[in-house]
Amino acid sequence: MKKYILLSSISVFALSLFQCQSPQTVVNQGPSPEKALYYDRISSDSIQKSLLVLTADSLEGRRTGEPGQRKAAQYLANYYKRLGIAMPPQATSYFQPIPASFMTNWQMKLKDSENVWAYIEGSEKPEEVLVISAHFDHMGILLKKIYYGADDNGSGTSAVMEIARVFQSLVQEGIRSKRSILFLHLTGEEFGLFGSKFYTENPILPLKQTIANLNIDMIGRRSEEHPSTADYIFLVGSDKLSQELHNLTEEANRESVNLVLDYTFNDDNDPQRIYYRSDHYNFARHDIPAIFFYNGTHDDYHLPSDTYDKIDFPILTKRTQLIFETAWKLVNAEHRPQLNQN
Repeated sequence: MKKYILLSSISVFALSLFQCQSPQTVVNQGPSPEKALYYDRISSDSIQKSLLVLTADSLEGRRTGEPGQRKAAQYLANYYKRLGIAMPPQATSYFQPIPASFMTNWQMKLKDSENVWAYIEGSEKPEEVLVISAHFDHMGILLKKIYYGADDNGSGTSAVMEIARVFQSLVQEGIRSKRSILFLHLTGEEFGLFGSKFYTENPILPLKQTIANLNIDMIGRRSEEHPSTADYIFLVGSDKLSQELHNLTEEANRESVNLVLDYTFNDDNDPQRIYYRSDHYNFARHDIPAIFFYNGTHDDYHLPSDTYDKIDFPILTKRTQLIFETAWKLVNAEHRPQLNQN
């Protein structure tokens, strides 16, 4: 997740300290027993395998435009090829190139990079598309130390990959969603939300046909706001453009993993301004209803110690199941989420 204030090249190593706030939570009842539990196909083992690759030393912290990030991009493309998930219509590859000239940052110079995308076509309303996104870049190597970014944002990247795997497994069984899905892995987030900005200014599919964005950024750990349990998730932005999207997500939670839904950072007066600090915001700027799924920060945020061994895979799996269930409802609903009336 992008830092709110860009610091000097030395202070980028420092840990951001966040004030503890009283969480606003929603606790729901258990899932409906008669429902087909497609979300239950989300596999912790599969997520672990993906995250282990993304946090390997050879990927060198996945810094935007550097060889490690390019290796990660190729790994993602190969993953979708192996599953038989296509590139989007009109695309000529699994990559959306982004020139360095687009990613201007007063602190540092970035190199050419790329988003990675894959696509599953809907059966009844293929022109309407849900975008499920996560940034896969991180901070790279600083002072000869690898910033692994296991939670930020290897966790979200692995979740998108796993959600795609389950949707494709259903397609192979003849179960296809009504609407299309774009799985979008974004670069340049850590230095300015560049990947999502570039995509929304150069979309492969029309923004007016994009029904919502589910953005996943840091869902593999526990924050100081929840010291006693990991069975929660922060939802940010869910009702800001569409109350229908908010309600649908709460329904998805009731009918699946029953997490505590915490809206602390959804407050318009949030001093950390979390709503503006991840890739969902560039979709929201274009009036696309968006949700940011987030676990909050922890002691290893933006440090080399954000490593694979500290990921809580049971809760990462549950959070991924919730996001899958939310996506499933969105792409099979009678109508797209309606925008709030001003």
